[in-house]
Amino acid sequence: MNQAANRNETFSVSKASDFGSVAVLMGGLSAERDISLKSGEAVFGALQRKGVDATRIDVDENILEQLSKQQYDRAFVILHGRGGEDGVIQAVLETLGVAYTGSGVLGAALCMDKLRTKQIWSGAGLPTPEYIKLTEDSDIDAVAAKLGFPIIIKPSHEGSSIGMSKVDQLSELGPAWEKARQYDDEVIAEKWIEGDEYTVTILQQQAFPMIRLETPNVFYDYDAKYVANTTTYHCPCGLQAEQESVLQQLALNAFNVLGASGWGRVDFMLDKAGQPWLIEANTVPGMTDHSLVPMAASAAGVSFDELVWKILETSCG
Repeated sequence: MNQAANRNETFSVSKASDFGSVAVLMGGLSAERDISLKSGEAVFGALQRKGVDATRIDVDENILEQLSKQQYDRAFVILHGRGGEDGVIQAVLETLGVAYTGSGVLGAALCMDKLRTKQIWSGAGLPTPEYIKLTEDSDIDAVAAKLGFPIIIKPSHEGSSIGMSKVDQLSELGPAWEKARQYDDEVIAEKWIEGDEYTVTILQQQAFPMIRLETPNVFYDYDAKYVANTTTYHCPCGLQAEQESVLQQLALNAFNVLGASGWGRVDFMLDKAGQPWLIEANTVPGMTDHSLVPMAASAAGVSFDELVWKILETSCG
């Protein structure tokens, strides 16, 4: 069973049979269900090709009963969003004594919560854009005065850029907040950073080559991530090796201070002055044909099937 004390240790498994029976937990009930199903199918296919005894499970409200009936040795968690990336399924698996991939309950819960993520990063002295929690009582004039324009509005507990809006003027703030609160009672306004967006994949405390993202969209939104063919991914990212190494270490520090472990991704912006600004951490990133983790792994010489195997190894702590 996964224990917090050794989650960041590196484990190597040589035989598929050593994993035992593996439940691939996918789908779920979140707004990211469709992406999770695609990620799950890709992961399941890789495990089959590697000879692992894997079973697909489309997670619903009966998941506790499903997992209790069948004795699985471990679970590959590939549920995106609420219920899968927020510590909930991790707590279920802990209760049942089933080992699982990725972060534990606390790390998953903190990374899913953008507001707490930023509070922890700020408290740890790590750079993250200035922000304000929005409520019905918020003075939007004061918000605008503090953050300036543009501002980006985000639901605190959603992924894949769902419910996010860029706000360029005061009249857009209210509608953007209303849009975000359709997905979450907790909404944050964050200072817009003008610059390039990067992502760092982390696997067993190793930072993979960084990817620079380029999209003609207003920002790297749901369409740019999963639908459009106009998004460009630069890997190598174009930075000098020394600067990339420093930023990879920043991402590792940001990941670890949140209690995240196993595998994940840290996203940040690099402004025009070369200052990095941490945006968010993901503990169950996408594994589709548009996803960033497989791209970074490929740049590091790790095939998709090898990547899935290595992620499964994170359940062995």
